[in-house]
Amino acid sequence: MNSDIVLECQSLSKQYQDGKQIVDVFKSIDLALYKGKACAIVGASGSGKTTLLNLLAGLDLATSGDVKLSQVSWSSMKDAKRSKMRNKEMGFVYQFHHLLPEFTALENVLMPMWIAGVNKKEAKLRGEELLAQVGLKDRLNHKPSQLSGGERQRVAIARALANRPACVLMDEPTGNLDEATSLDIQNLINELKTTYNMAFLVVTHDEKMLSWMDSAYRLSQGDLQMLKESDVS
Repeated sequence: MNSDIVLECQSLSKQYQDGKQIVDVFKSIDLALYKGKACAIVGASGSGKTTLLNLLAGLDLATSGDVKLSQVSWSSMKDAKRSKMRNKEMGFVYQFHHLLPEFTALENVLMPMWIAGVNKKEAKLRGEELLAQVGLKDRLNHKPSQLSGGERQRVAIARALANRPACVLMDEPTGNLDEATSLDIQNLINELKTTYNMAFLVVTHDEKMLSWMDSAYRLSQGDLQMLKESDVS
């Protein structure tokens, strides 16, 4: 057992029933995410990338196979325990930031910690540190409407790190940004994975992101094909 593995799936399959027909989204997928490493999954629209992300996050359950987060199987837990573990062990970043518009940048980052029951003083200090880490120490009290697209995505990344998760799942995190801002976000992810020794999984259609990833896969016709293998001892 590799203690550096944060999230893994084994022989993962997903099927849907369309009338009398069984549709295979993918069959027998194996994947492992490691501490301090960034992994990408690329694929065309409709290839099943978001479905796979939902299975890895325990938001949906596989038809067969298993997903383990910090060596605990999602299928062994009831909904309430899965929700609690997601809040503690996982961070999420999406193409559209999903910040709450009526709250400031700092308040948005504090939300996951409030849900987890972190002491308010500790949460505030951690939130301020995270926003400084992503280059927004002067934007703590700005609401999303007062921030640029890149700044909003940085707030979303800070929020994803709030509970010091084991891994961060990102669904098209730069898909709504211009090229220069996308590069800034990529550099930030590279910095954060090392600083916090977290695993990052980025699901994207942008193959330019693969150059700085530790490992990469293509999801096509139900198969996960390795494009770049992580150097893990």
